[in-house]
Amino acid sequence: MKKHYFAALILGAVGCIPTLFAQTKDFKGLEHLFTLPESYVVGYTATAPVIDGNINDQVWKSAQWTGSFRDIEGDLKPKPYYDTKVKMLWDSTYLYIAADMVDEHVWAYLTERDQVVFFDNDFEVFINPVNTSHQYFEYEINALNTVFDLFLPKPYRSGSGALISWDSNRLKHGVHIYGSLNDPSDKDKGWTVELAIPFADITVANITNIPKNGDIWRLNFSRVQWETEVSGNKYVKKRDVNNKTLPENNWVWSPQGIIDMHAPERWGYLQFSTNKAGTKLPEFVLPYTELQRQYLWLVYYKQREYRNAKGKFSRNLQELGIPEVVSIEGKQNKLSMESTSYQFSATISSADSKEIRINNEGLIN
Repeated sequence: MKKHYFAALILGAVGCIPTLFAQTKDFKGLEHLFTLPESYVVGYTATAPVIDGNINDQVWKSAQWTGSFRDIEGDLKPKPYYDTKVKMLWDSTYLYIAADMVDEHVWAYLTERDQVVFFDNDFEVFINPVNTSHQYFEYEINALNTVFDLFLPKPYRSGSGALISWDSNRLKHGVHIYGSLNDPSDKDKGWTVELAIPFADITVANITNIPKNGDIWRLNFSRVQWETEVSGNKYVKKRDVNNKTLPENNWVWSPQGIIDMHAPERWGYLQFSTNKAGTKLPEFVLPYTELQRQYLWLVYYKQREYRNAKGKFSRNLQELGIPEVVSIEGKQNKLSMESTSYQFSATISSADSKEIRINNEGLIN
């Protein structure tokens, strides 16, 4: 599958952005961080699926599958050797997720809540309802139906830790295995996961955020898949010539462009529709503000590069090679930045749009 850049997204409508990408060096070397994220419009259901891991309920037949997962780095790495896909539904209480994972050897050994489940093969969900890149939620589940759930005030890159003590107490979850579990003597078909993520749990400041028609959240899915071999009738992780465990495969719905799921600005777009699942759903259209945000993320990435090289932040956009005025869909947008050696804040706005701001911790709003 070919890469699609934000420039390519509006190629048919406007010529200025493709020209900007083609004739300036603004995004040079960072193209992998500006590929177009995946999008999914989720339909409403009046009937909740039974959350037992079996995704053959009649209600699921009305939901559309995503495309097959790809490597976390996108086209820089080979296509995953096992297929993974997801479908979603929602109602006034839950976001429902069904995942289908092909796997010839289904295994899992971790059994306790909040163990680090990605040390097994697992399925993961990342959700940022407010699209600020801060205050987001993560769910992980393995083939034993063991859950690891956590809340992150901000990404690890900003010096934050995860709140592992946070529990999604209303979460419903189930796993179904097509074959056997932890039996290396046979070949399995795979395993499926069902999740009902309660809106009441993924809240900030005790305010339950029930989606409205047209609301857009940021979301991504990841499948961690380890390379294994059999030892003593048990699956063990393969090691290299230096006896180090081989790195895991990270297969995702929307490629991050880097080996890091904790870059929420790279997640896919989830748009809620009150249209009934199985009927015609609206087409996803990327909001204009998301195009504006790309320039703020450009400032953020270039400032991090500058600090890594010189031990401090740049004081002006010119030094970063970023223009102060950019054209987006024919509208002139002004970029500005305030900076010290230790912190910065950048903004973008047009004549008819609100100002959007990003700071040195990647908080954008």
